[in-house]
Amino acid sequence: MTSKRGNVWLAAAGIVTDESNRWLVVKKKYGGLKGKWSLPAGFVDGNETVDQAVIREIYEETGIKAVLNGIVGVRSGVIKGQVSDNMLIFKLKAASSVIRIQEEELFEAAFIPYEQLKADPDSSLLITALGDKDMDPKLTLYDQLDPGEQFNYSAYNLFL
Repeated sequence: MTSKRGNVWLAAAGIVTDESNRWLVVKKKYGGLKGKWSLPAGFVDGNETVDQAVIREIYEETGIKAVLNGIVGVRSGVIKGQVSDNMLIFKLKAASSVIRIQEEELFEAAFIPYEQLKADPDSSLLITALGDKDMDPKLTLYDQLDPGEQFNYSAYNLFL
């Protein structure tokens, strides 16, 4: 199995809630989650941190601006014994409410109450598994640290 991403993948997904605590979910047009409600998510680019990636992906897919609260979990798996597929799952609060979908990638996007998602057969395993758990962030962003010029970081974040 070959990929432009090599054999170790890093992605970021967001549990984005609105003022009514509804979840922002999307239905993708491709891949294993095609036609299923899933979290807005995508791969981390080489020029960004994981938290920048999740905010970018949410905005690109849905037009929703979101504010980061922290990390709630990690999803990790191996595909066909060859590719380490890893995703950090963030909790965020919606800072806007008008959805504008990325039509090339998505069938739809919506804010939906979790109880409705839990009962929907079109909800992904990740969504149904997450909802019954504590969604308070376990790790909080610390972005005012500088490890020194010797490392040449253009961005440096710590989650504790």
